[in-house]
Amino acid sequence: MRDLRGLSYKGSTVLPGSPSGSSSADPRRRVGTLSWMSGFADEAQIHVKGGDGGAGAISFRREAHVARGGPDGGDGAQGGDVWMMADRDVASLLAFKDHPHRRAGNGSHGQGKGRHGARGQDAVVKVPEGTVVRGREGEVLADLVTSGERWLAARGGRGGRGNARFLSNRRRAPSFAEQGEVGEERWLGLELKLLADVALIGLPNAGKSTLISSISAAKPKIADYPFTTLVPNLGVVRTGDHEFVVADVPGLIEGASQGRGLGHRFLRHVERARVLVVLIDLAPALDSDPRCQEEVLLEELRRHEPSLLSRPRLVVGSKADVAVHPFSGLRVSAVTGEGISALVRQAGELVTGARRAEPAPVGVVVHRPEPEGLRVERADDGAFVVRGRSVERAVAVSDLTNVEALAYVQHRLRRLGVDRALARAGAREGAVVRIGAFTFEYEPDS
Repeated sequence: MRDLRGLSYKGSTVLPGSPSGSSSADPRRRVGTLSWMSGFADEAQIHVKGGDGGAGAISFRREAHVARGGPDGGDGAQGGDVWMMADRDVASLLAFKDHPHRRAGNGSHGQGKGRHGARGQDAVVKVPEGTVVRGREGEVLADLVTSGERWLAARGGRGGRGNARFLSNRRRAPSFAEQGEVGEERWLGLELKLLADVALIGLPNAGKSTLISSISAAKPKIADYPFTTLVPNLGVVRTGDHEFVVADVPGLIEGASQGRGLGHRFLRHVERARVLVVLIDLAPALDSDPRCQEEVLLEELRRHEPSLLSRPRLVVGSKADVAVHPFSGLRVSAVTGEGISALVRQAGELVTGARRAEPAPVGVVVHRPEPEGLRVERADDGAFVVRGRSVERAVAVSDLTNVEALAYVQHRLRRLGVDRALARAGAREGAVVRIGAFTFEYEPDS
């Protein structure tokens, strides 16, 4: 059974046909709702920034009666990470519309006497269940389906090493330390796909909002003109035998899958529904006959996602109290209550069967393996660009204005194989070489 903690329940509507004697105090007979109206947002951009690492300390022991105290600078701490986490208590992406920036804490600096810094605090960004995270090119980086699933959005920078780390037989009093590494930062796109058991699908003004308001306590906007519903609405239906979540998807028109009308933005909310209820308007206001309406709706679903047609579905005629079109299937009227109990019962049975048949939902998380080694590329201006995390970090965290630190970096790059890689790439004496923000002229090792 779906865990519905965090939903606020409105009213105590009892479905027609429910066992008599039910009371508003009985939670098993209560109909709940989760409805956002103007406060709903299903798309957002977010900027994430990992915390910067702390700098290592330059310090020497100075104690009475202790000769040649030596270096004792402590290491800086790593910056905090930014995590994206699905949370069932978060309803939409509205919180990111006006405040898109999320940043983790910085690591603190090292100190003398071998004292290391404290790690920066992680930032946990809570998003609704069903949130898809995309990169700048639109690629899917994470699909957070169930509450508690996490994805690392931005790593914190590593802390710099204090001068005590560079003590050696040849370097008895190192006068340099490393700076902290800058944390990762980037823009991400967030896209919400509602997690509902049943999706109500129909042409504009087909009666979806009226229907969901009659089977749950949802209070969507209802009017007699097309595209009344501009945002999806969720209603929680509870009876003695069934409990499921219904989504009222804004009206679809022919060509919605190609961007016509308002429905193209909300077709993705149908993707996670276990059961589809195709609502056919039987009222005289709509010229198209039921068969034509069904063909249009199913064709738009097929164009958007062909697998949707294999989902269990009910085809239901709405507005039975004023129907003029003949219809052989289940007919309902939200005004008189005709067919409502049968609709809820059949939809509940299909949902129960679908839950048993499908495995537990699993989110998709794209892991970013740590790049290994180094590579040399040629820039448009002819410079040789050396890439590789270990190489770039060796340059980025060092104070290259310090002669001793510069000598250590040159030694470190040689050990990492930068000289050999440049020679294989065809670098000649005097060639311009770039490593991160550092640019120098290449001099081959004699």
